[in-house]
Amino acid sequence: MVATKKSKGPSMIETFQEFKETKNIDRTTLVSVLEESFRNVIAKMFGSDANFDVIVNPDKGDFEIHRNRIVVADGEVSDENKEIALSEAQKIEPDYEVGEEVSEEVDFQKFGRRAILNLRQTLASKILELEHDSLYQKYKDKVGQIVSGEVYQMWKREILLIDDEGNELHLPKQEQIPSDSYHKGETVRAIVKEVQNENNNPRIVLSRTSPKFLERLLEAEVPEIQDGLITIRRIARMPGERAKVAVESYDDRIDPVGACVGVKGSRVHGIVREMCNENIDVINYSSNIQLFIQRALSPAKVTSITLNQEEHKAEVYLQPEEVSLAIGKGGLNIKLASMLTEYTIDVFRVVNENEADEDIYLDEFADEIDQWIIDSIKGIGLDTAKAVLNAPREMLIEKADLEEETVDHVIEVLKAEFE
Repeated sequence: MVATKKSKGPSMIETFQEFKETKNIDRTTLVSVLEESFRNVIAKMFGSDANFDVIVNPDKGDFEIHRNRIVVADGEVSDENKEIALSEAQKIEPDYEVGEEVSEEVDFQKFGRRAILNLRQTLASKILELEHDSLYQKYKDKVGQIVSGEVYQMWKREILLIDDEGNELHLPKQEQIPSDSYHKGETVRAIVKEVQNENNNPRIVLSRTSPKFLERLLEAEVPEIQDGLITIRRIARMPGERAKVAVESYDDRIDPVGACVGVKGSRVHGIVREMCNENIDVINYSSNIQLFIQRALSPAKVTSITLNQEEHKAEVYLQPEEVSLAIGKGGLNIKLASMLTEYTIDVFRVVNENEADEDIYLDEFADEIDQWIIDSIKGIGLDTAKAVLNAPREMLIEKADLEEETVDHVIEVLKAEFE
């Protein structure tokens, strides 16, 4: 026998109203959470919830709680939560007998304000946990994919974006293209770099500097990549400045470079704008490392290459007029080529026969050049005057860790010897 009176009251309806519209949680899970929350509160109050039936309807804001107790003879009740005296049971229904089960609805509101507050806190905690789990799983599956968000707040170290469901996305300073500028309310695209989940509190980190961002943009613009006819093998980026992309096609009829660039650069124009005018060089990939290095150093024309495959090092020899092209402005071209090929690249000028007269060891110049400078240059493998003069000035500055004025002085002294 079941009583039919419903336990509804303003504060409880508010509780349901607040949680029934919870985002990202399906109805079945929500009902389960509501029921579990009721049971947690009941167990705290009565010591056990095993003999209670909880029925919830979050759509309407209804709930019913029934307690089931066994009828025992008067004076023999040992557990008031699980047993009811015969005389008490017969007040509910006169024909109850000892041994029968009484199901009686409990008015949750009579448990008092503290019980209702406890329920709300339990519900809030569990639903927040579920929302965090849902958010974590959603974005964990999107790692490496492009997402969009609206700029909500800007700080010195990061930008806070909001997706179309109101979730927070973080774009740290180091993941922003240096020349990026943001305005509140504008839409920004980036890839999901990682989803951190410390203490079940998801933090979605985005990136616009990752090579994956360029890869995804190319996939979106070039149908042949989407169709699997062209493969992006490697990408090297200096965000906002320049990028090199190595592509390959298994179909001889398709020019992978031409397909990626498009007619008059039409396919990369949009990507270049998205990445703040970052120049994009597209080259053909090759498993022949010498050929690959040669292509990576484009637009410079390489004369010869000597490889040390064990140490992943390459010595590249070029005509004097090609050296500056190989290095590029600020050493950018050679840095990107090294990143793309995964080889340390050193460039040298080709020495003409009429220049191949007697060389001089650097130590012979100790009276004009400080010994520590000589040692620094020798430390990068250059032992003679000709070797130093044939090496690019930028390499001496960067690898020997010398000031520009110091390098210029060394070059002046060495040149004077041969003049």
